[in-house]
Amino acid sequence: MSKEMLDAIDRKILKFLVKNARMPYLEIARECGISGAAIHQRIKKLEDTGVVLGSRMIVNPKKVGLDVCAFVNLRIQDPMMTNAAIERIKHIPEVVECHFITGEYSAMVKLYCVDNEHLMRTIFDHILRIPGVTTSQTYISLNELFSNEPHINYLDR
Repeated sequence: MSKEMLDAIDRKILKFLVKNARMPYLEIARECGISGAAIHQRIKKLEDTGVVLGSRMIVNPKKVGLDVCAFVNLRIQDPMMTNAAIERIKHIPEVVECHFITGEYSAMVKLYCVDNEHLMRTIFDHILRIPGVTTSQTYISLNELFSNEPHINYLDR
């Protein structure tokens, strides 16, 4: 579903859901001036078309003992090995995000670990043992200052 296919009500629904995914559908319906059934149908359509990918609880990593957040740039030597390497990275439990990036590296992963030793073991025993991954560069986050969901307001332009 493209931006052009989202009407004003869809955009309003998305704004409510991004702000609070647990907001009751009937409350969204009241705010939008349509029935609860219509909200259910519209949200189902947004899910079916891939606009809404789901909802989730956000866990504070530090509160569950994951004190180290790191970003690791990876160089994959052969483009033919990229898909297999990414598939292996996907199964490393510490990795929470993986992005193809521009520049001298092929991918960047975000991961959470208990401590620096755990981070070192994850990089050396798991990531760097993946066939095709030749180089890594690690950045440790000292403190996450903020995190936002994508803004929906630009859709009104």
